[in-house]
Amino acid sequence: MKQKGFLGIDTSCYTTSVAVIGADGNLLSEARQILAVRPGRCGLQQSEMVFQHTRNLPILLEQALQKINAEICGIGVSGYPRPIEDSYMPAFLAGVSAARAIAAVSKVPLHIISHQENHMEAGMWSAQGPVAEKFLMLHASGGTTDMLLVQLGENGRYLLQQAGDSMDLHAGQFIDRVGVALGLQFPTGPQLESLAETAKYRTELPVSVRKLNVSLSGPATAALRKLQAGEDKAALALGVEYALAETFVRMLRNGAAAFDIKDVLLVGGVASNKFIRTHLESKLKQKGVKLWIPEARFSCDNASGCAAYARRMGNIYG
Repeated sequence: MKQKGFLGIDTSCYTTSVAVIGADGNLLSEARQILAVRPGRCGLQQSEMVFQHTRNLPILLEQALQKINAEICGIGVSGYPRPIEDSYMPAFLAGVSAARAIAAVSKVPLHIISHQENHMEAGMWSAQGPVAEKFLMLHASGGTTDMLLVQLGENGRYLLQQAGDSMDLHAGQFIDRVGVALGLQFPTGPQLESLAETAKYRTELPVSVRKLNVSLSGPATAALRKLQAGEDKAALALGVEYALAETFVRMLRNGAAAFDIKDVLLVGGVASNKFIRTHLESKLKQKGVKLWIPEARFSCDNASGCAAYARRMGNIYG
């Protein structure tokens, strides 16, 4: 007898991904493909993202669905970047088109959420919390450095309210600008993390936090100047990690105090960094704030959140 499964699809700026979660909440299968970026470049045009997603999706769906014996009972997909009016990015059209087609043929419910909600759902599913009806979420990635106040709505969907962000560069942009200058391949996060692990000391970089908002252009400029001056590459990589980690700590401490929060969920590609996670957990614990940390692979762009949301809606509405 086939078990029930819920399919998730996410087509973000740099990853095509699909996932299937069972009715019991366990991951049945997943497949993902990072989009190809030519060496030396710092990104892709939206048209190239759509092309690669359109090419990747049939292959990934075959890989994920052939591994399991499950009846798909619902589909979740990321349809836009943030849960706000007029949020739009062409990359998500590829995923929505595939999801709508599969839902129509299979005659199952389709749930379209934002990419940011997908990160939240993936984080909560993997970390098994927070269980509070109100908490903070830090979404740190190539396109976001958002501190969000999250509250459970009446329809089972969480409401995300902007509480703080970066006034200039995003966390991932900071990492990639320095990483590419260090000679690393874009996206540079995992390579910069590996390089930092070999450091014998840490380069000092400035930290700029103004209440609930942060600035990362100053630290990035300082890092590039130190590199031009001959600074050790590993030490500089560790300095970047520390500057980001301490920026997040101060931002979240201020946010927790402002909104009387005791729980913080950490999501996004930048948030998968081991050093940043450890630093945040230790510092926030000192203030009585619990950090909920999903497994690193479910902190980065992936489709498990969309699948988890489809499952959650299936449990609520049947």
